[in-house]
Amino acid sequence: MKYSSVVASLLYALAMAPISMAQASPAYNPPKTTWGVPDLTGFWSTASLTTMTRPEGASGLIVSEEEAARLFKRNIYTRVAKEEAALSPAELLKDANPDRAYNRFWMDPGSDIAKINGQYRSSWIVEPANGQIPYIKAPSSGISSLASEEEQYADLGSDNPEDRGLSERCMWSSSVNGPVISNTMYNNNIEIVQSPTHVAIQGEMSHEVRVISMEGKRNPSSVPKWGGDSIGHYEGNTLVVETVNVMPRQNSYISDKGKVTERFTRTSDGQILYQYTVEDPTKYTQPWKGEMPMNASPGLYEYACHEGNYSMFNLLSGARQYEREGRKNGARKAIFAGVKAADE
Repeated sequence: MKYSSVVASLLYALAMAPISMAQASPAYNPPKTTWGVPDLTGFWSTASLTTMTRPEGASGLIVSEEEAARLFKRNIYTRVAKEEAALSPAELLKDANPDRAYNRFWMDPGSDIAKINGQYRSSWIVEPANGQIPYIKAPSSGISSLASEEEQYADLGSDNPEDRGLSERCMWSSSVNGPVISNTMYNNNIEIVQSPTHVAIQGEMSHEVRVISMEGKRNPSSVPKWGGDSIGHYEGNTLVVETVNVMPRQNSYISDKGKVTERFTRTSDGQILYQYTVEDPTKYTQPWKGEMPMNASPGLYEYACHEGNYSMFNLLSGARQYEREGRKNGARKAIFAGVKAADE
C-alpha cells in the first residue's frame, strides 16, 4: 500500500509538472545594447487618463474594472469630449470664453485609465498612501493645476516676453520633460537615446532634451540647468537617474535642496515601467514616490508652439490695448471653465 501511494504520488507530480511550468512565466529579458546594457532606445508615450494625484472619491491606488469605468466617466477630458460632441459651433462659443475655443479636438491626453501589472491605477503616486503630494504648505498654484497656472500667468507682467510664464514662451515643460516625467493634455511622447557615456531624453513638448551623464560627472553646483543636473547608472536591467540642481525658474518639483531619483525598467517589448522618488525637506513633509507605464509610440510630432511667434506679439499687444482702455489683465476663465460634472 505504502509503495503504491509513493508511486502514485510520483506519477501525479510528473503529470502536473508541465502544467506548472507552463503557468510560471519567465522574467522578461530586455534586449541589450552593443555595450551590454538594457536597451531603452526608442519612442515612448505617457498618454493616459490616470493623473499624478488620486482623484477625489477613488477608493485607493488599485481599483476594480467597475471603479475604473467610473473614474473614466468622471475624468475632465471624457466630460469635455461628451459635452462638446453635443454642441454646435455656435453653442460651443456661446459662453464667450475664448479658452474654450481651444477645444477637445486639439487635445490628445490618452484614451483610458492606466494599468500596471494588469491592474488599474487611480494615480501615479504610490506613496503616501493617500495618493497626494505631501506639501509642507499647499502651493497657491500647483504645477499640475491647469486653471491655477492660467490664473498665475494672468497676474504676470506683460511689458516684455520675459515677463510671461515658461509655457507661454515655449520653453521648458516640466510636466512632460521632467523631472518628474508625467502626462498632460497633449504632446505626451518622449524619445530615449543611449550611448556608453550618456543618455538623452527628448520630450515632444517643447522638444527640450535632458542629457544624463553615465560617467558620474556633474556640473558645478553654482550652474543650475533646465531639467536639472542628472547622473545615471545601471542596476541590472534598470537605468537609475539621480537629478539635482534644477533651474529655479523651471517651477520644478524640487528646490536646490532636493533630489529626484528615477528608475527606467523595460518590462516588455512595448513598455517601460517608470518609477521615481522625490526628496526635498524644504517642500515636503516626507519623500514621495510614483510609478507609471511608458508605452511604445510611433514617434515624436513637430512642436510648433508660436507658429511664427504671432501669439507673443498678440499677447503683448493685447496688454497695451488694456492699458489704453484703463483695464487690468484679470484672471482667465480657464479651458475647462463651466464644464459640467459627470452624471453618477
